[in-house]
Amino acid sequence: MNEKNPVPSRHQEDLPERQLALRVVPMPADLNPAGDIFGGWIMSMVDIAGSVVARRRTRSRVATVAVNSFVFKQPVSVGDLVSFYAKVVKVGRTSITVDVEVFVERDPENMVSLKVTEAQLTYVALDRHGNKHVIPDK
Repeated sequence: MNEKNPVPSRHQEDLPERQLALRVVPMPADLNPAGDIFGGWIMSMVDIAGSVVARRRTRSRVATVAVNSFVFKQPVSVGDLVSFYAKVVKVGRTSITVDVEVFVERDPENMVSLKVTEAQLTYVALDRHGNKHVIPDK
């Protein structure tokens, strides 16, 4: 902590187990023909959120190698504040598995918070040349 930055700096090991990895408000361009946010948009945001925590843990680039599960529980609407929480659940030799939970906040006047999606993805750690590499111990 210093005078210019009153917030103490956080190191990798200080991060909470479940991290807010991404927060976004979907726009009308993200709608499907039924008027809900397109599932593919949500899937891409989940992939980004999962890769954020995978990258922090592996200290390297990562590439998605598997979507182990993906469950849409509720629709997402234009104007919802969508929050993506991610947690590392398994670290292998070169791969890492991450759970992502997605919540929305809607109707600011009568705030409602709902879990809308949950997913599990596996990433592989890559070196600067795009080759798999061993994930270091914490």
